Amino acid sequence: MVVIDTDVLVLAYAFHRDSRQAASAQFLSIVQAHDPAATIYSVMELLGKLSFNLSADRLAQWHLWLQDRYGLSIIYPRTSGLDGETFFRRELINRPFDRMQRYQMPFLDSLILNLAEEAPGVEYFVTWNARHYQGKASITVLTPDEYLES
Repeated sequence: MVVIDTDVLVLAYAFHRDSRQAASAQFLSIVQAHDPAATIYSVMELLGKLSFNLSADRLAQWHLWLQDRYGLSIIYPRTSGLDGETFFRRELINRPFDRMQRYQMPFLDSLILNLAEEAPGVEYFVTWNARHYQGKASITVLTPDEYLES
């Protein structure tokens, strides 16, 4: 499974003059054959960014124009066996804060990477900010360009 970070998905819908557009589009086309996924946190981050330019109705149809278009599986946090308070503290406070302390990493990046790492079958995490994750992840982190070269 290949987990796609928010920044790669943003380029599919915005910043059309960005020099990375062609590589992002090629990556998103090719990765569809390799079980692509995104964390729910990445999806919510993307929807927040796009909410300034999309109607509420269009935003609500994200599964059609994002999930279905790219064949994305959405990774959700595991909740089984946890009461609400334990889940909240574990998922949204303790685990991200631990990573933030160890690696000086932003909160949302910590949430996304934690979820990607615990999902079964994840081989790659693809982001334009791969250098921000070097030495901080237990899975292979690549840029779209690096993924296309591999």
